[in-house]
Amino acid sequence: MEWMNYILFCLGGMPVTLIDMITSILGLSCVFLAGRNSKYNFWVGYFYTVALFLMFWNKNLYASLLLQPISLAINLLGHYRWTHPRENEKSSENAGQLKVTMLKWPERVMSIISVFIVAGVWGWILNTLFPSDPHPYLDSCVTVLILMAQLLSALKKWDCWIAWLLVNVTQIILHISVGNVFMPIVCALYLINGIISLANWYKLFRRKA
Repeated sequence: MEWMNYILFCLGGMPVTLIDMITSILGLSCVFLAGRNSKYNFWVGYFYTVALFLMFWNKNLYASLLLQPISLAINLLGHYRWTHPRENEKSSENAGQLKVTMLKWPERVMSIISVFIVAGVWGWILNTLFPSDPHPYLDSCVTVLILMAQLLSALKKWDCWIAWLLVNVTQIILHISVGNVFMPIVCALYLINGIISLANWYKLFRRKA
């Protein structure tokens, strides 16, 4: 699949390939639609998952590739939950749509504990199978946090945007630390969208929409 490696331009001395641009556009489109309470974010999400799978396969990043089926399953769950709410979960503005809710504090604590436990296990697996990874536990923590954010988004929990903001800030730091210029810009756009979406979903929560 040499087409994926086609270099569009260089930024900071590093090439930006076609597959990098495709995944960035799809990812930004997906979270932009989610932040605007659009169920169509899931349709974009399907293409995004496929694009990520191809990118990781092409770059031999098998640890990340193995998680894409999980990401796809979460996307399918979210698509169903957003469009098939139970009676007490219906939006006040659209009965066919799931309303925004918040986690209770015990649920938030359990979510945080779960992230660290799963990240610890996944980090150990990465360190065992891929010893060349310089930051296996940090990488696994970010990856698991992404999956948690996706799951909370699938359940339409306002808290998902807190998780996304943590992911965005961490990824910006990681990319800058390895000298990547293009991805910090993309992550900064994710961060801006996350802040706006946090406010948008809070308004929806107050309106029970």
